[in-house]
Amino acid sequence: MFEHFETNSPAQPGRVWAVGPLVRAIADTLAARFNPVAVQGEISGFSRAASGHCYFSLKDEAGQMRCAMFRRAADQLAFAPRDGMRVQVRGKLDVYGPRGDLQLIVDSMAVAGQGALFEQFLKLKAQLEAEGLFEAARKRPLPLQPHRIGVVTSLGAAALRDVATALRRRVPHLPVVVYPASVQGAQAPAEIVAALESAYRRAECDVLLLVRGGGSLEDLWSFNDPEVVRAITRAPMPVVVGVGHETDFTLADFAADLRAPTPTAAAEMCAPDRQRRLQELAYWAERLGSASWAMLDVRAQRLDRLAQRLGRPSGRLHLAQRELASLEHRLQAAVRQRAQKGQARLDVMARALPASIRSAMLGQQHRLQRAETALKMLDPQLVLERGFALVTDETGHTVVRVEQVKPGDRLRVRVANGEFASEVRADEQSPH
Repeated sequence: MFEHFETNSPAQPGRVWAVGPLVRAIADTLAARFNPVAVQGEISGFSRAASGHCYFSLKDEAGQMRCAMFRRAADQLAFAPRDGMRVQVRGKLDVYGPRGDLQLIVDSMAVAGQGALFEQFLKLKAQLEAEGLFEAARKRPLPLQPHRIGVVTSLGAAALRDVATALRRRVPHLPVVVYPASVQGAQAPAEIVAALESAYRRAECDVLLLVRGGGSLEDLWSFNDPEVVRAITRAPMPVVVGVGHETDFTLADFAADLRAPTPTAAAEMCAPDRQRRLQELAYWAERLGSASWAMLDVRAQRLDRLAQRLGRPSGRLHLAQRELASLEHRLQAAVRQRAQKGQARLDVMARALPASIRSAMLGQQHRLQRAETALKMLDPQLVLERGFALVTDETGHTVVRVEQVKPGDRLRVRVANGEFASEVRADEQSPH
């Protein structure tokens, strides 16, 4: 392996190296001479630690090399490495100082023979991921009980038979609509997009399956087409992609609402098992029946208690009659008591009435006498009898002031026992 090994400095005869510096010098020389390096071989002893780092060996007929792939690089893999798989890796040679082992730190891995195509896959994945087409926030859950299932695939594909078999077994009552499209070849991407758009326009399915059987990266390349990926993200209903085998990944898988490892698994994911649903239905029917009977028992017991309280109608009637008789007796007693109290009051009032009448009459007589006296005091005749006179003019108006008359006016003078006429003379006027 080291037949072309060259040093960056001339040999130093007689120099004695310490182990650590020699290992570091070898590591620096390897890095300067070979890195970065691409190696192709068969995976052996592959393992993935709890930390996410992967450890394995690459081997061929002539030898093998220990490899380490750290978690960040391993998370970028679009397939699951396994023993016996022939791959091409890129990375940097290094020497593990504690043991002096030569190892390759792997930065990327692709299935052998597909390196260029895999590089294109990674570039497309990064581009579409930057567009936000793979974001988890846009993923939708599958309907719990779909009413119609759509399938986009080739009419002659084995995947369609696998899907039909699984759906017939699990949900034979559900209708299935097939939107045919080629799933391989140059024309396949455009046909897949057209089939998807047709399903969107017709809007007759609750969930859509995009399926194809296994194959090489070239065979599955139609499902890495950017237009196919964008068409999947425009779906108004959830889309399940089941393309290839469990270890196969396409860009359509990342854009779908759900990725299935196989076409059969895709059908099973969106179709609830009929037998399990029947068992659940039977379970709930049993619980509903038990709850109904329990409720009926409770209501029956309540009815029994009410019937006991109600008793026979004749008994209730007899009780009502007794209550009515008691009320009638109480009413009669109350009426008699009220009448007796009224009679007693009437007797008291009858005995007190004559005295009240006499007292009232005496009071009225006294009031009448006082009024009569007051009226007599106001009688004009008494005033005239005391020597006063009532003088009126010819029109009958009472003369109370000198200014009301003039010489020559004739007046009427009324005294206690009659009246006479008089005439006003000038020398007799004496106003005050």
